[in-house]
Amino acid sequence: MSPSTAAKRAALRNLHASGCFVIPNPWDLGSARYLQKLGFKALATTSSGYAWSLARPDNAASLDDVLAHLRALAAGTDVPVSADFEGGFADEPEAVGENVKRALATGIAGLSIEDSTGRAEAPLYDIAVARARIEAARAAIDAVDATAVLTARAECFLVGRPDLSEAIRRLTAYAEAGADCLYAPGLRTADAIRSVVQAVAPKPVNVLVASAGMTVSQLADLGVRRISVGGALARTAWGAFMRAAIEIAEQGSFAGFADAIPFAELNQLLATDFASRKPHDG
Repeated sequence: MSPSTAAKRAALRNLHASGCFVIPNPWDLGSARYLQKLGFKALATTSSGYAWSLARPDNAASLDDVLAHLRALAAGTDVPVSADFEGGFADEPEAVGENVKRALATGIAGLSIEDSTGRAEAPLYDIAVARARIEAARAAIDAVDATAVLTARAECFLVGRPDLSEAIRRLTAYAEAGADCLYAPGLRTADAIRSVVQAVAPKPVNVLVASAGMTVSQLADLGVRRISVGGALARTAWGAFMRAAIEIAEQGSFAGFADAIPFAELNQLLATDFASRKPHDG
């Protein structure tokens, strides 16, 4: 039987206590189950990967769609799932808090809230507002289950504001507001990562690895506690699919199928997994 939600939340919190772990990002239940089978101890959703599966750009999935996605992944896996909950699907702190409660009701073990607005003219919330949004998320979590892990994201590097000192200022404020884990996607150098780790210590830091670069051991040596990959696995899958489809359309060739996983192997992998689960597990 699948572990309880309480057990999953406790497990995710424990993973943040010491060492360094990878929390990869599936985009659907099939990819989530495979990552679990590989032995990853926790998973995180990807807003971009999920949106692309709906034929939408990143951040264009509705709150109801995302909640259904979270419910499916949380119920359909035996490991903790942390939600990429984007900006909380609201501007006002109170509304963010209410949406966080709805997300927790899906069975997720944690979630992240980012400080980007989605508006080109003002891409980041004022730091006071951004901090209040994290405080509201923290209060919502505490009201439901304080063991759920809250990750706060400073989006400076992703919205054209690549200012390390500003990112650190924001992450420090979010740590003080009650975030359990701090995350500034877009950090590229060892010095920048080390600076963030030191600035928010002893709270753990998540680093995004979206392309070939530093290894898990190198990031661990910098003091990184958690490593995510965002939409990179989904992009990798899309890349193989698009190259094969373009080759068919433009050259009439099916050579792109050469690297495909054999039907029997993939079917057996998922059939075995399906048969091992109780019907109510998803």
